[in-house]
Amino acid sequence: MPDRWPVIARYAAATLVPLILLILGSLFGGLFGLIALIWLTLVAALFDAVLSPPKATPESHAPWSDRLSVGLAIGHLILLPLVLSALAGPTLDLGQKLALFFATASFFGQVSHPNAHELIHRSAFLLKGLGALVYTSVLFGHHVSAHRLVHHRFVGTEEDPNTPLPGEGFWDYAPRAWRGSFEAGLVQELEKLERRGLPLKSPRNPYVLWVGGGVAMLFVAVYAAGLGGLLVLLALAALTHLQILLSDYLQHYGLQRLDLPNGRLEPVAPHHSWNAPKGFTHYLMMAAPSHSEHHMHPTRHYDQLDPTAEVPTLPYSVPIMAMLATIPPIWHRVMDRRAVKVMEAAQRRIAETKPRRPAPRDEAPTEIEEDEVEAMIARLDLGKE
Repeated sequence: MPDRWPVIARYAAATLVPLILLILGSLFGGLFGLIALIWLTLVAALFDAVLSPPKATPESHAPWSDRLSVGLAIGHLILLPLVLSALAGPTLDLGQKLALFFATASFFGQVSHPNAHELIHRSAFLLKGLGALVYTSVLFGHHVSAHRLVHHRFVGTEEDPNTPLPGEGFWDYAPRAWRGSFEAGLVQELEKLERRGLPLKSPRNPYVLWVGGGVAMLFVAVYAAGLGGLLVLLALAALTHLQILLSDYLQHYGLQRLDLPNGRLEPVAPHHSWNAPKGFTHYLMMAAPSHSEHHMHPTRHYDQLDPTAEVPTLPYSVPIMAMLATIPPIWHRVMDRRAVKVMEAAQRRIAETKPRRPAPRDEAPTEIEEDEVEAMIARLDLGKE
């Protein structure tokens, strides 16, 4: 993918190649599934080392960006029943099925999820609905409500279930975040109904679609590929959920919004998200690694986000950091001190802007009484190293 290619063509090449390979692998078997898996892992790692992400601006939006997102979402919906039939059927051998299964799960987590995430932030009803349909197809429809109404509003606080608690390991975080986001999203939707004067059990509650659509997908899987198709869908959904939770975990680990001198909570800022500005995975994941930019400008298209901004940066690409997160001792060794440094810098900025009362002549100036950084260091338990 040379630099002379239009930016949108780089997104298309990174994302459409594995989609086409997976469809071919579902229909014809052979090496297509294995090649897709290699593309999403080894090729991604290789090109991350040699490609740089584009320096985008709000004015650089390409007219094809939404069309690519629509194409990827429709491709996901076409791929899903094909994969269920292929993996539950007798045509493929064990090796082909394993390659196709893990490649599909990787595609759902690394491409379908970031793309659906883009779509649910669009204002157009059809685009938003298409993104919601992708999430519902993998039994994660509640994410549409929880992400938009909870995560973006409360990120960096304990009110957001998808923000990791200080020092929290991923395997403790995952079940808490899944259940917490489901419940918090439901609470927000019920409050919206109440404000509009609608009954709490109104069929206009989106959770009717999220839950009902998920149940419908289970029946579709059985109809398309029998009991084996149902088991495959559940397995693919589980790995997809795991990857979505991993992305939230590593993008917000250890970064908390602090109290300002006026008693208010610090507003969302670039230093509340981790970023991974690598070339290939930036395109593959629809600019999701430029996470600070997304939280500052949620409605901007992926090709408008600037991955070169000065923001907290992960030491490795998102896929590598996700693997490290599944091994908590290694993750804490790599990330805890980095998180503390970011929080120390934020605390210093707040302290510098705090109005200071002149000290009486017989009283020496005192230190800031509430040292939140030291409290965080204690909670992270850096002595474990």
